[in-house]
Amino acid sequence: MDWWQAVVLGIVEGLTEFLPVSSTGHLTIVEELMHLQVNDEGVTAFTAIIQVGAILAVIVYFWRDIVRLVVAFVRGLGGAEARRDPSWREALVVIVGTIPIGIVGLALKDVISGPLRSLWVVAAALILWSGVMVWAERVGRQDRREAAVTTKDGLIVGLMQCVALIPGVSRSGATISGGLFRGLDRVAATRVSFLLSIPALLAAGGLEAVTSASSVANTVGWGPTGVATLVSFVVGFASIAWLLRLVAGHPITVFVPYRIALGILVAVLLATGVVSAT
Repeated sequence: MDWWQAVVLGIVEGLTEFLPVSSTGHLTIVEELMHLQVNDEGVTAFTAIIQVGAILAVIVYFWRDIVRLVVAFVRGLGGAEARRDPSWREALVVIVGTIPIGIVGLALKDVISGPLRSLWVVAAALILWSGVMVWAERVGRQDRREAAVTTKDGLIVGLMQCVALIPGVSRSGATISGGLFRGLDRVAATRVSFLLSIPALLAAGGLEAVTSASSVANTVGWGPTGVATLVSFVVGFASIAWLLRLVAGHPITVFVPYRIALGILVAVLLATGVVSAT
């Protein structure tokens, strides 16, 4: 991989990881346009690893919240009084919400990195999940704030996160929609989405870095991978602040026209042979 390709892919990852437009879908599209083998083990691992940069941006941005939750969880293990702290419940929400993606991600690892790495899947998911996002905005009461989030909410949003293993769905699009279905307001749903992203994507990126280290070294190269990860961190940090301001006053459906247009464009490029599915 050339250095300029690494920079471009890092920018794409940082811009799209937290927007409900599918970072994996966008990376797959751009990688295909760059004539990279998107179903190659090294390229697949690269795509997962550079997400760690964006997740490190979440950790920096929400550092105080993360420390608060970790401290509350540790204290809660020591006594019933500490478990009355709302932060204890919030920590449990993140833990419970992470369990589904851990189980499903490991069970379907070969499917995710194989058959699902197709631009036909990306195009279909971009279009079809847009309908779910519209539905979530219409039926969600949005009358519950972050303080009202329960472990049941965390489990359901965590199950929705599993759907985002399909490229084109969007992890944030799935989890925010899940929060809206549970009656959370958009800001609360988005914050839960951010917190759930930390263990899920750190684990995914770390696993690929360990299990596919030789493939990354032989195909993409660790130098470009490091550059792309750093770029995704910088761009991702800026994207977090922007998205939180956006969802405070706008529905997530503002991204639907773009998703549908991109899905149609990808389908047309595939049908005309301009790009290949894998």
